[in-house]
Amino acid sequence: FGIDTEGNVTEWNAKASSLLGFSKAETMGKNLVQNFITEEFKQSVNEVLAGALIGKETANFEFPLFTKDQERRDILLNATTRRGPNGEVIGVIGVGQDITQIREITGEQERVADDLSRLIESANAPIFGVDLNGMVTEWNRKSAIMTGFTKKDTMGKNFVENFIQLENRQLVSEVLRKAFTGEETANFELPLLSKHGERYTVLLNATSRRDARGNITGVVGVGQDITELQQVLAESKRVADDLTRLIETANAPIFGIDTEGKVTEWNAKASSLLGFSKAETMGKNLVQNFITEEFKHSVHEVLVAALAGKEAANFEFPMFTKHQEKRDILLNATTR
Repeated sequence: FGIDTEGNVTEWNAKASSLLGFSKAETMGKNLVQNFITEEFKQSVNEVLAGALIGKETANFEFPLFTKDQERRDILLNATTRRGPNGEVIGVIGVGQDITQIREITGEQERVADDLSRLIESANAPIFGVDLNGMVTEWNRKSAIMTGFTKKDTMGKNFVENFIQLENRQLVSEVLRKAFTGEETANFELPLLSKHGERYTVLLNATSRRDARGNITGVVGVGQDITELQQVLAESKRVADDLTRLIETANAPIFGIDTEGKVTEWNAKASSLLGFSKAETMGKNLVQNFITEEFKHSVHEVLVAALAGKEAANFEFPMFTKHQEKRDILLNATTR
């Protein structure tokens, strides 16, 4: 479109007509700002046009226009001074670009980005991000709560050098290096030391971060705090180890069988009492191999009952050693 020095329309091309719904006849000679610009943008558009009328041109000025049917169109405008044959200013030519669809796409992308940012920030899992130089670019609320380091403490600092213990730096650097080349890592156990010296174990997925063109720009780490789980597992292992040692060193013969009646436990006392080593018994059927014929049926019934949850106390039966010496056994059969 074009205007004269009084701001009245002198040019209005076919694209302006099709885009806004006003024909050339409806616009020519009318004041552009007063008739076709919304109230909130009249001042800023007027300033751009007034600037161009004194030779101060404007590029990429963004403002909205409303069509004849009141639909909004976002316009990117270049306002150029129009001069007469003697160089005098005679008006302004405005060359615009309809960026409505671009704005809608950008707006949706910004909404998705905002949603993602809120999700990262409020997630009940530690999430951090680093750029290609290993500098922290993301540090969510859960990371801050867990480690004691605030977002301000971490942003722009080298993740490995500042927040990973010396003995783990090589491993963590390798995980990040792989992600920088597109090789992502799942379920990596990352040790973290808090600001106050507390140790945490995070199960980490390290994912490559990419820009709109698919180029890798960094790494996002999404973790799960498994510190308590590891403590529980360590305690369970300790109890299991204690139980194993107790069984092995007990001053009473202890054996175990699986659901098929095959030996799974055979402690030191059972070996010394009966002469059969652990290696000689493991995996063999207890009743078939180590119980005398006359007691096979009764012992079998006791074991079958225990496998069904019916435990037996003080069941008496004889066992014979490797050298055929009789040993009378008082048995407690407990379901495992």
